[in-house]
Amino acid sequence: MSKVEEYQTYIIHMDHTQKPVSLSTHESWHRSILNSLSSSPGDNQELLLYSYNHVMHGFSARLTPSQLSEVEKSPAHLATYPESFGKLLTTYSPKFLGLQQNDGIWPAASYGEDVIVGIIDTGIWPESESFNDKGISPVPQKWKGKCENGTAFSPSNCNRKLIGAQSFSKGLQAAGINISKELDFSSPRDFLGHGTHTASTAVGNYVHDVSHFGYARGTARGVAPRAHLAVYKVLWATSTKESASTDVLAGMDQAIDDGVDIMSLSIGINQTSYFTDSIAIGSLSAIEKGIFIVCGAGNDGDFKTIYNGAPWITTVGAGTIDRSFHGKVTLGNGVTIGGTSYFPESGFITNLPLYYGTRNRSKAICNHKSLDKKEVIGKVVICDYSTKINVSEQIKEVESAGGYGAIFLTDASFSFFPNEYSIPSLIVPTASGTRVKEYVTKVRNPIVNDMRFLLTRFSTKPAPQIAKFSSRGPSTISPGVLKPDILAPGVDVLAAFSPILPYIRVGKYDLASNYVFLSGTSMSTPHVAGVGALLKAIHPEWSPAAIRSAMMTTAYVKDNTGKIFKSQLTNSSSSPLDFGAGHINPNKAMDPGLIYDIGLQDYIQFMCGLGYTKKQMILLLRRNRWSCHHKSIHDLNYPSFMAVLSNKTRYPVTMKFNRVVTNVGNDKSVYRAHLENIPTGMRISVKPRILTFTRKHQNRSFVVSVVLDKLDGENPIPTVFGFLKWIDQDSHIVSSPIVAIKY
Repeated sequence: MSKVEEYQTYIIHMDHTQKPVSLSTHESWHRSILNSLSSSPGDNQELLLYSYNHVMHGFSARLTPSQLSEVEKSPAHLATYPESFGKLLTTYSPKFLGLQQNDGIWPAASYGEDVIVGIIDTGIWPESESFNDKGISPVPQKWKGKCENGTAFSPSNCNRKLIGAQSFSKGLQAAGINISKELDFSSPRDFLGHGTHTASTAVGNYVHDVSHFGYARGTARGVAPRAHLAVYKVLWATSTKESASTDVLAGMDQAIDDGVDIMSLSIGINQTSYFTDSIAIGSLSAIEKGIFIVCGAGNDGDFKTIYNGAPWITTVGAGTIDRSFHGKVTLGNGVTIGGTSYFPESGFITNLPLYYGTRNRSKAICNHKSLDKKEVIGKVVICDYSTKINVSEQIKEVESAGGYGAIFLTDASFSFFPNEYSIPSLIVPTASGTRVKEYVTKVRNPIVNDMRFLLTRFSTKPAPQIAKFSSRGPSTISPGVLKPDILAPGVDVLAAFSPILPYIRVGKYDLASNYVFLSGTSMSTPHVAGVGALLKAIHPEWSPAAIRSAMMTTAYVKDNTGKIFKSQLTNSSSSPLDFGAGHINPNKAMDPGLIYDIGLQDYIQFMCGLGYTKKQMILLLRRNRWSCHHKSIHDLNYPSFMAVLSNKTRYPVTMKFNRVVTNVGNDKSVYRAHLENIPTGMRISVKPRILTFTRKHQNRSFVVSVVLDKLDGENPIPTVFGFLKWIDQDSHIVSSPIVAIKY
């Protein structure tokens, strides 16, 4: 018996110059190739998934190995890659960003009017108040997108705000991954809530009176509330929670075709060389057409875990904001102690017995299956700090043993997410915890006098901090480019959500809400997409690299206590591997003074410097001819400087970086170089030290030389850094980090 061959999905790159003239479109050519296969089942519709026009030249199809080998024999065939999968990488934040109604970037940009932001995510809940089109300008004439008909979604769901909504799932279905019928819709409608949240953070329209289970009653709006929104659903509710590269590419391809100005993706596909990374390939096409691309850095929380590190992508890390949510407990002896809590009910607890497993370490730390129901039922349970068990596991143990509430002793106030507070509970610092333990061990019948929740505190210090989960650099694919680029709010972001998905379970009840808190670099990404839309509205002629440069060189690196940002991960100061150029500052980015611009040719030379072959370059550039006269990866005109050393480096070592800045400030400007925070063992010289401009858009070049005597350190990645600041007479400060790592 002959062996039955299995189908698999492939992304197939073709040389588009070999399309027969007789065929009018690339899609008809791709179909004819599949039709002509001797082993074709006859219905090529089943084989072809997507024909791509912008992100790459080629198509994706379901083929058997013998069908694939037939396709690969075609002289027009360039390369084949099997399907790959990615994963999802969450309002007060506009206020934290300094956005004001009558001053700064908001009025200057008319709140992002006429700019089209494309969100590639889990879809949209169109009825959310955040997407009302009150005060929104008519749909721009250049717009070519559409609103599709599908389950629980029709073109009538769109308006002047939501101008496009399409979904892409052929890749997932071809891979045999079933999309849930109970937990998703076969349409752009968002069941999971993530895309709705992302879209409302970026461009949500003004909504008065938002509340989330009693918190944050007031108003909400996105970063660019007058911008138009187009949604491309490529992420679905499946058993694996994965997204197929073929679908992501199809969404990006459609967004380019439709005419978006900004593209925001909160998806991480495992980092591979750029010529096999679908998001990197699709993004380069978008950049060439002037579309600003923003992607999440990832939520893997450690060094070398960064996603989306291609230099043409703006890669965003997550920071905290200076608002925190609290509760407080008053013990039977009258002592009151505060802590962190997101418990979503405003009622408070009075006169409940307090329990602590004093003589049993396992009970004291609320270890799995350690608590005795008879001892804890109906009581408030104290769970001591332990490195063996985390708070998420402790709360489950208290709840399953019948505890009414809990007090967790730990210094990590961010121990678990808001939707995990399933019983009344409080996270208390270990220093305050000693007072709780003292009381409970000295009194025969210890009680909680009262426990209150839903207390909001502003001006929390220090803020911002680098979120514990935010992925750190360097990029493993090109460590010579500092990543992430920028930091933006990514913790406890309040925005619109899908109201049919339970957000939290309290007791026997599933609670849902129109607005919820989410955290992740997928929440910091839409903030940067929104700021990109504001900058595009003010400076429509700026390239994507110019927009990113303006954000990076005006970013700040010190928190509200005046110190370099702290990292939640290490509870110590951080480095540009955590925060890139710093935290985004939209009002300053509007007028950066100088920009570091980068065009396609610069990226081509960077890729030549990575040593890519002719075939690999064709896959990325979608053309057969280019010029590679200069191959240094250090001289990409990036607004940051990264020196990568190894264990074999011989000291002292000197590295030179060539840069060109363009004057976008006043016609006549004189900038002087200032060096700050330069550590011992690092010597930096800048030539020339003065840049004189006589007109707008004039270019000036300079060279930074970095000399290192030695680079040691116990950290996972030994790192030293300082800053170069170009300062002019009009108070423009153009700042860039200079970083050296041993990698």
